[in-house]
Amino acid sequence: MSERKKTRFRRGIGGFIASVAVLCVLAYGGVALFFYVGQETLIFRPTPLPASHVFNLPQTTEISLAVDGATLSALHFKQPDAKGLIFFLHGNGGNLSSWLRTTDFYRKNNFDVFMMDYRGYGKSTGSIDSEAQLHRDVMTAWQSVAPQYERKKRVIYGRSLGTALAAKLSSEVESDLTVLVSPFYNLSAMREAHYAWLPAALMRYTFTTDQWLPGAKSPVIILHGAQDELIEIDQAVRLKALVPGVELIKIEGGTHNNLHHLPQYTEPLSAGLAKL
Repeated sequence: MSERKKTRFRRGIGGFIASVAVLCVLAYGGVALFFYVGQETLIFRPTPLPASHVFNLPQTTEISLAVDGATLSALHFKQPDAKGLIFFLHGNGGNLSSWLRTTDFYRKNNFDVFMMDYRGYGKSTGSIDSEAQLHRDVMTAWQSVAPQYERKKRVIYGRSLGTALAAKLSSEVESDLTVLVSPFYNLSAMREAHYAWLPAALMRYTFTTDQWLPGAKSPVIILHGAQDELIEIDQAVRLKALVPGVELIKIEGGTHNNLHHLPQYTEPLSAGLAKL
Protein backbone atom coordinates (compact mmCIF):
# COMPACT_ATOMS: atom_id res chain seq x y z
CA MET A 1 0.00 0.00 0.00
CA SER A 2 1.35 3.39 -0.98
CA GLU A 3 1.92 6.09 1.60
CA ARG A 4 -0.94 8.12 0.11
CA LYS A 5 -3.34 5.20 0.52
CA LYS A 6 -2.07 4.56 4.06
CA THR A 7 -2.71 8.20 4.94
CA ARG A 8 -6.23 8.04 3.50
CA PHE A 9 -6.87 4.81 5.39
CA ARG A 10 -5.68 6.29 8.68
CA ARG A 11 -7.79 9.40 8.10
CA GLY A 12 -10.79 7.23 7.30
CA ILE A 13 -10.36 5.17 10.46
CA GLY A 14 -9.84 8.33 12.52
CA GLY A 15 -12.97 9.89 11.05
CA PHE A 16 -14.99 6.75 11.71
CA ILE A 17 -13.84 6.60 15.35
CA ALA A 18 -14.62 10.28 15.80
CA SER A 19 -18.09 9.79 14.32
CA VAL A 20 -18.77 6.84 16.62
CA ALA A 21 -17.56 8.88 19.61
CA VAL A 22 -19.86 11.75 18.67
CA LEU A 23 -22.79 9.36 18.30
CA CYS A 24 -22.02 7.80 21.69
CA VAL A 25 -21.88 11.23 23.33
CA LEU A 26 -25.15 12.24 21.68
CA ALA A 27 -26.80 8.97 22.71
CA TYR A 28 -25.59 9.33 26.30
CA GLY A 29 -26.74 12.94 26.33
CA GLY A 30 -30.15 11.91 25.01
CA VAL A 31 -30.57 9.23 27.68
CA ALA A 32 -29.36 11.62 30.38
CA LEU A 33 -31.81 14.28 29.18
CA PHE A 34 -34.67 11.77 29.26
CA PHE A 35 -33.62 10.66 32.75
CA TYR A 36 -33.70 14.27 33.93
CA VAL A 37 -36.84 15.47 32.14
CA GLY A 38 -38.79 12.21 32.32
CA GLN A 39 -37.82 11.24 35.86
CA GLU A 40 -41.47 10.91 36.88
CA THR A 41 -41.93 8.22 34.22
CA LEU A 42 -39.13 6.15 35.75
CA ILE A 43 -40.15 6.59 39.39
CA PHE A 44 -43.95 6.56 39.28
CA ARG A 45 -45.93 3.80 37.58
CA PRO A 46 -49.59 4.73 38.10
CA THR A 47 -52.53 2.70 36.87
CA PRO A 48 -55.51 5.04 36.34
CA LEU A 49 -59.11 4.05 37.03
CA PRO A 50 -62.26 5.47 35.43
CA ALA A 51 -64.19 7.97 37.53
CA SER A 52 -67.10 5.52 37.53
CA HIS A 53 -65.08 2.78 39.26
CA VAL A 54 -66.70 1.47 42.42
CA PHE A 55 -64.63 -0.03 45.27
CA ASN A 56 -66.57 -2.95 46.72
CA LEU A 57 -65.11 -3.27 50.21
CA PRO A 58 -67.28 -3.65 53.31
CA GLN A 59 -67.22 -0.85 55.88
CA THR A 60 -65.05 1.21 53.53
CA THR A 61 -65.84 4.75 52.48
CA GLU A 62 -64.46 6.36 49.34
CA ILE A 63 -63.18 9.87 50.01
CA SER A 64 -62.14 12.74 47.74
CA LEU A 65 -59.42 15.06 49.04
CA ALA A 66 -58.96 18.49 47.49
CA VAL A 67 -55.30 19.46 47.06
CA ASP A 68 -53.65 22.21 45.05
CA GLY A 69 -54.70 21.63 41.44
CA ALA A 70 -56.03 18.09 41.90
CA THR A 71 -58.40 15.78 43.75
CA LEU A 72 -57.04 12.71 45.50
CA SER A 73 -58.96 9.47 45.82
CA ALA A 74 -58.75 7.67 49.17
CA LEU A 75 -60.36 4.76 51.00
CA HIS A 76 -61.17 4.70 54.71
CA PHE A 77 -61.99 1.35 56.29
CA LYS A 78 -63.66 1.82 59.68
CA GLN A 79 -64.89 -0.72 62.20
CA PRO A 80 -66.61 -0.31 65.58
CA ASP A 81 -64.31 0.37 68.53
CA ALA A 82 -61.11 0.12 66.49
CA LYS A 83 -57.85 0.31 68.42
CA GLY A 84 -56.56 2.95 66.05
CA LEU A 85 -55.61 3.86 62.51
CA ILE A 86 -53.04 2.60 60.01
CA PHE A 87 -52.21 5.45 57.61
CA PHE A 88 -50.98 3.46 54.61
CA LEU A 89 -48.69 4.96 51.93
CA HIS A 90 -48.40 2.52 49.05
CA GLY A 91 -45.69 1.80 46.49
CA ASN A 92 -44.97 3.33 43.10
CA GLY A 93 -47.28 1.13 41.00
CA GLY A 94 -50.93 0.20 40.77
CA ASN A 95 -53.72 1.98 42.62
CA LEU A 96 -56.12 1.51 45.53
CA SER A 97 -57.89 -1.39 43.82
CA SER A 98 -54.66 -3.41 43.81
CA TRP A 99 -53.31 -2.24 47.18
CA LEU A 100 -56.49 -2.68 49.22
CA ARG A 101 -58.14 -5.86 47.97
CA THR A 102 -59.17 -7.10 51.40
CA THR A 103 -59.49 -5.66 54.88
CA ASP A 104 -59.08 -9.01 56.67
CA PHE A 105 -55.67 -8.19 58.18
CA TYR A 106 -56.87 -4.87 59.58
CA ARG A 107 -60.10 -6.40 60.86
CA LYS A 108 -58.19 -9.18 62.59
CA ASN A 109 -55.87 -6.69 64.30
CA ASN A 110 -58.71 -4.26 65.08
CA PHE A 111 -57.27 -1.30 63.18
CA ASP A 112 -58.93 1.03 60.72
CA VAL A 113 -56.96 1.86 57.59
CA PHE A 114 -56.73 4.99 55.46
CA MET A 115 -55.07 4.73 52.06
CA MET A 116 -54.73 7.38 49.38
CA ASP A 117 -53.82 7.26 45.71
CA TYR A 118 -51.16 9.74 44.63
CA ARG A 119 -51.85 12.15 41.76
CA GLY A 120 -52.50 10.27 38.54
CA TYR A 121 -53.07 6.97 40.33
CA GLY A 122 -56.49 5.31 40.32
CA LYS A 123 -59.21 7.95 40.39
CA SER A 124 -56.88 10.73 41.61
CA THR A 125 -56.58 13.58 39.14
CA GLY A 126 -53.53 15.59 38.15
CA SER A 127 -49.95 14.39 37.95
CA ILE A 128 -46.91 14.39 40.22
CA ASP A 129 -44.68 17.34 39.34
CA SER A 130 -42.23 17.45 42.25
CA GLU A 131 -41.19 15.72 45.42
CA ALA A 132 -42.30 18.69 47.52
CA GLN A 133 -45.78 18.51 45.98
CA LEU A 134 -46.05 14.83 46.86
CA HIS A 135 -45.05 15.44 50.48
CA ARG A 136 -47.62 18.24 50.74
CA ASP A 137 -50.34 15.91 49.46
CA VAL A 138 -49.39 13.28 52.05
CA MET A 139 -49.54 15.87 54.82
CA THR A 140 -52.96 17.06 53.62
CA ALA A 141 -54.25 13.49 53.70
CA TRP A 142 -52.83 12.92 57.20
CA GLN A 143 -54.39 16.12 58.53
CA SER A 144 -57.75 15.10 57.08
CA VAL A 145 -57.95 11.83 59.03
CA ALA A 146 -55.50 11.83 61.96
CA PRO A 147 -57.59 14.16 64.20
CA GLN A 148 -60.32 11.49 64.24
CA TYR A 149 -57.91 9.22 66.15
CA GLU A 150 -56.39 11.61 68.69
CA ARG A 151 -57.32 9.31 71.59
CA LYS A 152 -56.40 6.13 69.76
CA LYS A 153 -53.25 4.61 68.30
CA ARG A 154 -51.96 6.06 65.03
CA VAL A 155 -49.59 4.07 62.83
CA ILE A 156 -47.76 5.50 59.82
CA TYR A 157 -47.10 2.69 57.36
CA GLY A 158 -45.05 2.92 54.16
CA ARG A 159 -44.39 0.30 51.51
CA SER A 160 -41.50 0.62 49.01
CA LEU A 161 -41.78 4.19 47.60
CA GLY A 162 -44.19 4.94 50.42
CA THR A 163 -41.45 4.27 53.01
CA ALA A 164 -39.71 7.54 52.13
CA LEU A 165 -42.99 9.43 52.41
CA ALA A 166 -43.73 7.69 55.71
CA ALA A 167 -40.27 8.47 57.13
CA LYS A 168 -40.66 12.18 56.38
CA LEU A 169 -44.19 12.30 57.76
CA SER A 170 -43.07 10.45 60.88
CA SER A 171 -40.45 13.12 61.50
CA GLU A 172 -43.08 15.87 61.31
CA VAL A 173 -46.16 14.55 63.16
CA GLU A 174 -46.93 12.63 66.32
CA SER A 175 -47.72 8.94 65.91
CA ASP A 176 -47.43 5.76 67.96
CA LEU A 177 -45.56 3.57 65.47
CA THR A 178 -43.88 3.84 62.08
CA VAL A 179 -43.73 0.74 59.88
CA LEU A 180 -41.44 0.69 56.84
CA VAL A 181 -41.77 -2.29 54.51
CA SER A 182 -39.05 -2.74 51.87
CA PRO A 183 -37.48 0.70 52.38
CA PHE A 184 -34.62 2.21 50.38
CA TYR A 185 -31.79 4.26 51.90
CA ASN A 186 -32.44 7.17 49.54
CA LEU A 187 -33.09 7.56 45.83
CA SER A 188 -29.39 8.07 45.10
CA ALA A 189 -28.78 4.59 46.48
CA MET A 190 -31.40 3.27 44.05
CA ARG A 191 -29.72 5.15 41.20
CA GLU A 192 -26.39 3.59 42.13
CA ALA A 193 -28.00 0.15 42.16
CA HIS A 194 -29.81 0.44 38.83
CA TYR A 195 -28.43 3.46 36.91
CA ALA A 196 -24.89 3.87 38.24
CA TRP A 197 -23.69 5.19 34.88
CA LEU A 198 -25.86 8.29 35.23
CA PRO A 199 -24.52 11.17 37.37
CA ALA A 200 -26.20 12.03 40.67
CA ALA A 201 -26.54 15.66 39.53
CA LEU A 202 -29.43 14.59 37.29
CA MET A 203 -31.59 13.56 40.25
CA ARG A 204 -34.58 15.88 40.71
CA TYR A 205 -36.10 13.51 43.26
CA THR A 206 -34.00 12.45 46.24
CA PHE A 207 -36.35 10.85 48.81
CA THR A 208 -33.75 10.98 51.57
CA THR A 209 -35.14 8.38 53.95
CA ASP A 210 -31.74 8.28 55.65
CA GLN A 211 -32.09 11.94 56.67
CA TRP A 212 -35.69 11.73 57.87
CA LEU A 213 -35.69 8.43 59.75
CA PRO A 214 -33.47 9.60 62.65
CA GLY A 215 -36.07 12.29 63.35
CA ALA A 216 -39.00 9.88 63.63
CA LYS A 217 -41.20 10.75 66.60
CA SER A 218 -42.29 7.16 67.19
CA PRO A 219 -40.76 3.70 67.46
CA VAL A 220 -39.87 2.25 64.04
CA ILE A 221 -40.20 -1.28 62.68
CA ILE A 222 -38.60 -2.22 59.36
CA LEU A 223 -39.64 -5.40 57.53
CA HIS A 224 -37.62 -6.38 54.48
CA GLY A 225 -37.42 -9.46 52.29
CA ALA A 226 -34.02 -11.12 52.43
CA GLN A 227 -34.34 -11.96 48.71
CA ASP A 228 -35.71 -8.60 47.58
CA GLU A 229 -34.57 -8.25 43.99
CA LEU A 230 -35.50 -4.59 43.53
CA ILE A 231 -34.42 -2.99 46.82
CA GLU A 232 -31.68 -5.11 48.34
CA ILE A 233 -31.93 -5.71 52.07
CA ASP A 234 -28.58 -3.97 52.55
CA GLN A 235 -30.44 -0.67 52.22
CA ALA A 236 -32.61 -1.57 55.23
CA VAL A 237 -29.49 -2.64 57.14
CA ARG A 238 -27.93 0.76 56.44
CA LEU A 239 -31.06 2.52 57.72
CA LYS A 240 -31.03 0.37 60.86
CA ALA A 241 -27.41 1.41 61.49
CA LEU A 242 -28.46 5.06 61.53
CA VAL A 243 -30.98 4.51 64.32
CA PRO A 244 -29.96 1.61 66.60
CA GLY A 245 -33.40 1.60 68.25
CA VAL A 246 -35.08 0.60 64.99
CA GLU A 247 -36.32 -3.00 64.91
CA LEU A 248 -35.30 -4.70 61.66
CA ILE A 249 -37.09 -7.92 60.73
CA LYS A 250 -35.43 -9.84 57.89
CA ILE A 251 -37.92 -12.08 56.11
CA GLU A 252 -36.35 -15.20 54.63
CA GLY A 253 -37.94 -16.10 51.32
CA GLY A 254 -39.30 -12.60 51.01
CA THR A 255 -38.99 -10.78 47.70
CA HIS A 256 -40.20 -7.30 46.82
CA ASN A 257 -43.75 -8.33 45.96
CA ASN A 258 -44.63 -11.41 48.00
CA LEU A 259 -44.26 -10.24 51.62
CA HIS A 260 -47.96 -9.84 52.36
CA HIS A 261 -48.46 -13.52 51.54
CA LEU A 262 -45.90 -14.72 54.13
CA PRO A 263 -46.59 -15.41 57.82
CA GLN A 264 -43.01 -14.27 58.50
CA TYR A 265 -44.34 -10.81 57.59
CA THR A 266 -47.90 -10.79 58.92
CA GLU A 267 -47.10 -12.37 62.30
CA PRO A 268 -44.40 -9.92 63.50
CA LEU A 269 -46.43 -7.01 62.12
CA SER A 270 -49.46 -8.19 64.09
CA ALA A 271 -47.25 -8.57 67.17
CA GLY A 272 -45.98 -5.01 66.79
CA LEU A 273 -49.52 -3.68 66.53
CA ALA A 274 -50.61 -5.73 69.56
CA LYS A 275 -47.98 -4.00 71.71
CA LEU A 276 -49.51 -0.58 71.16
